[in-house]
Amino acid sequence: MSPASARVAADAPLLAWFAAQGWKPAPFQREAWRRWRAGESGLLVTPTGSGKTLAALGGPLLQALALGDRPAPRRTPAGAPSRLKLLWITPLRALATDTVRAMQVPIDGLAVPWTVAMRTGDASARDRRLARKGLSDVLVTTPESFALMLSYPDAAGLLANVRGVVVDEWHELLGNKRGVLLQLCLARLRAIAPAAPVWGLSATLGNLGEARDVLLPHAPGAAIVSAPRRRRMVLHTLLPTHGERFPWAGHLGLSQLSRVAEVLQRARSSLLFTNTRSQAELWHRALQSVWLDDPATLALHHGSLDASLRAAAEAGLRDGSVRCVVATSSLDLGVDFPAVDQVLQVGSPKGMARLLQRGGRARHRPGEAGEVFCVPTHALELAEYAAARVALAHGLVEARPPPRLSLDVLAQHCVTLALGGGFAPDALLTEVRGTHAFAELSLAAWRAVLDFIERGGSALEHYPDFRRVVRDDDGMLRVHDRRIAFRHRLSIGTITSDGSVQVRFLKGGYLGSVEEAFVGRLKPRERFQFAGRTLELVQLRDMTAYVRLASKPDGRVPRWQGGRMPLSSELGAQVEAILSEPPASAEMQALSPLLDLQARLSALPTPETLLVEAVKTRQGWHVFLFPFAGRAVHEGMAALLALRWARDAPNTFGWTVNDYGLVLTAQRQAWPDAVLLSRLLSPEGLLDDLHAGLNLAELARRQFREIARVAGLLPPSLPGRAARSLRQLQASSGLLFDVLKRHDPGHVLLAQAEREVFEAQLEVRALDEALHRCRSRVMDLHRPASLTPLAFPLWADAIRGQLSSEDWRTRVARAALQLEKRHARAA
Repeated sequence: MSPASARVAADAPLLAWFAAQGWKPAPFQREAWRRWRAGESGLLVTPTGSGKTLAALGGPLLQALALGDRPAPRRTPAGAPSRLKLLWITPLRALATDTVRAMQVPIDGLAVPWTVAMRTGDASARDRRLARKGLSDVLVTTPESFALMLSYPDAAGLLANVRGVVVDEWHELLGNKRGVLLQLCLARLRAIAPAAPVWGLSATLGNLGEARDVLLPHAPGAAIVSAPRRRRMVLHTLLPTHGERFPWAGHLGLSQLSRVAEVLQRARSSLLFTNTRSQAELWHRALQSVWLDDPATLALHHGSLDASLRAAAEAGLRDGSVRCVVATSSLDLGVDFPAVDQVLQVGSPKGMARLLQRGGRARHRPGEAGEVFCVPTHALELAEYAAARVALAHGLVEARPPPRLSLDVLAQHCVTLALGGGFAPDALLTEVRGTHAFAELSLAAWRAVLDFIERGGSALEHYPDFRRVVRDDDGMLRVHDRRIAFRHRLSIGTITSDGSVQVRFLKGGYLGSVEEAFVGRLKPRERFQFAGRTLELVQLRDMTAYVRLASKPDGRVPRWQGGRMPLSSELGAQVEAILSEPPASAEMQALSPLLDLQARLSALPTPETLLVEAVKTRQGWHVFLFPFAGRAVHEGMAALLALRWARDAPNTFGWTVNDYGLVLTAQRQAWPDAVLLSRLLSPEGLLDDLHAGLNLAELARRQFREIARVAGLLPPSLPGRAARSLRQLQASSGLLFDVLKRHDPGHVLLAQAEREVFEAQLEVRALDEALHRCRSRVMDLHRPASLTPLAFPLWADAIRGQLSSEDWRTRVARAALQLEKRHARAA
């Protein structure tokens, strides 16, 4: 029999099942099956809705049929070996539920005698029992629940028979500490079941090779299997009508409501994505007021809602009883909704990966194009949509750089393994260095981590709570204190959510959680919008907001941290290019009056020039620069320029940034020239000047709070006791920071806090690259008579915090109207 014939024979059961569904497997699916049967590891990269799950599951199913897996006995005898064969890791609990449902269809269709269980925070008691006792054949879990498994002494026995691992949506874990935690857990699994292949499922990334190497450091050069063609995506933009003006800055609010409602009514089912949970609440409330169908056909979905509310929205999309779900990134990932006809994106997606993910939710069926309706919230977002269309045509997607040497995660993992039976330090060091994240871990850093978990470091060694791990006579490190074990298991993971307050009805019923900073400003009987309802606060007690339904429909909308989503560098570069030479797209034609005004007052930005505008207003002397490097880079650049300029000529500077540029506002006259700007933008002495110009101690103090929680210095509140408030957490972490800074300044976690400030908050590497790029360009310096369309949004943000009896939006709208009238007269 030829190799091709042998492959067909091996695939025959699955091919027959595909045929019964009216499908034909794609070449990438069959390649993934073949490589799995051969024991290979790899990375599977295909567009959303192209059949990744069946590609990853097919190999294990064919393997089960070939090995003749048998059904589980009715009664499993004590001490029976674990049945766990396939570990499926997903980043989201909602995705876990959907994955279990999707898996069960081919498992039943092929009559494979497998039991599938889910082990996440939302898992049922039955699933938890199956997972804990090794009675399921397939376990769908999250990185945090996987780590929790390893904290029990019988973990090696539970995982000994695992035949393989699938990591779903790997791109969502690659660039954060959850991915680092998973790397460490997979290294432990390789020590237990070294022959088990590992496969990652991912959307397209700008650093696919690196993504593979991070997941599979034990399999250099492993295959990257991908579909030959990208899934087609169609973008539509809801454009202004003739004579209609879109604001230069701020937010359109809900003036797009009638257009959006019309688009929603044309389709059977839709997903409307917003970038923040606050916007999701606002849009859901607005749509309720104009919704023509049964109110139950409109739902809300975001990460702060209770799991039952999210599950109801997902079930409604699946069975067709819900026509529209207003959602955030909580539905970005691969939850399978074949019935969804279209996706609407409110505001710029800010990145190509996010747009591809969200667009992939529409017509999530192999072979069909995704359809996305873009809803601009201000005029310049038209350029971002046009740039996204160009980037889409060229296949541009952002890279996600993986973190390295996250010693707080390593410390947590060490305590987990000490709790799960203990570890030998030398053996674990070798295991840990086998991961991408800790391949460069020095012996000194390793010893510092061990010292930290054994005694807390020199400054904390006299406090019993920080002596978590004991070195026994056999040289193994173990946890013996049951209280420490209990607290550690409660705090496993790297997700930190400060100041979360539960929202509950007075008569029972949990709705979700909001931030303490928002609820703390409310008084009893004040109303607010949450979970698609108008609620009235009754009382705030023990980190729980007790509420009842309000009689009036008005109320404030909660605001969550992280609302300002930064523009990616890839999309930012496309925006700059498209503004310099606007194409004949519908978006840019609608934006042309604004661009004409920008060119007449100053100039359009180009990739070869650095546009600089100097303008005098009542607020001071403003200097606007437009590097198009993203909000985080501009924040560091503004601080740097303010320090250097004040050092050169004493003055008082304030600054404001957005994704396109920055503005420095001086209290005394300050007009720069090209020579001065070139000197201010020098990359030389960058780190020294950042140290001098920023309060790095305060930035490190804030960053330390997250690190301290991950590393176990701030144990969680115990069940049944009042949760600690955000203020209490800040005080505890601040006290620890001060103690370590004074008595143990070389502590391993202090060094990490400062490093993360530079790498994550200030993005020093990207800032250095941006400074080199700015210095290499021609300075295009202008002094326009008034604010330009590009400068106006920065000026508007700068006056947001000033004291005034008028609403900020009113002031901005009036200023924009005055400018437009003045420029219309001049034209």
